Amino acid sequence: MLYTVKEVASMSKVTIKTLHHYHKIGLLVPYAISEAGYRLYGEKELERLQQIRFYRELDFPLEKIKELLSGEPDRLSILSQQAELLLARKQRLEQIMETLKKSMDCMEKGEPMNHKEMFKGFESEEEWKEALREQNEYLKETYDYDLLEDARIQVPEMNEQAAEAITFMTQMAKALKTGVKHCDEQVRELIRSHLEFLNEHGHRISVADFAAQTRFFLHDDFHLRMLEERQTGLAYYLCAAAESYLEKNGFAS
Repeated sequence: MLYTVKEVASMSKVTIKTLHHYHKIGLLVPYAISEAGYRLYGEKELERLQQIRFYRELDFPLEKIKELLSGEPDRLSILSQQAELLLARKQRLEQIMETLKKSMDCMEKGEPMNHKEMFKGFESEEEWKEALREQNEYLKETYDYDLLEDARIQVPEMNEQAAEAITFMTQMAKALKTGVKHCDEQVRELIRSHLEFLNEHGHRISVADFAAQTRFFLHDDFHLRMLEERQTGLAYYLCAAAESYLEKNGFAS
């Protein structure tokens, strides 16, 4: 049985544009082209697409995938290797999730977190890139922006910045949950401290930049979901707080 590109896109959750690109670079060539010019895919093409998807899940670049799938590779062998790689990744992500949960628990209890436990799962550049992979894929597909392109991640600095970001967002979520108004001095102090940290660590961001960033979060599905999953209404609260801070400190850097 043969499938059209639209049918393949629907069943594989890969966009038609992506399938066209795979064809163009020779990564996934259709079984045939109909007289009307439609791409048609058979069972072997679907199996190859599945293998491509597994490799993409592992963040392999397209050229590397093409190289790995060149010739007549043994499908069972490839799937076994991919299973091992995905399992290792799953274990890393589980460790990162455990670290995140412990961080949030400590913040909610008002207790300091053991520094040795604070960065479990973030011990190498590769692990940081893995943690950022989903966000990076979204930014590339939606805004054609590669967050990690040619990036050299300095693990100690990233760990320090992650700890500060977790602290800031947890405190903002707590303020929202306990009914602190977005224009309250307590909230403004959180924002002031957060912006001061960012600027001291090489991220030049003005009060206006921060307010614009929070407005962007409201209209971007990925970041809106990320904030709302932490605390319902957090994205809107953060934006309102940033706007209030901007109104009072509009000329601050």
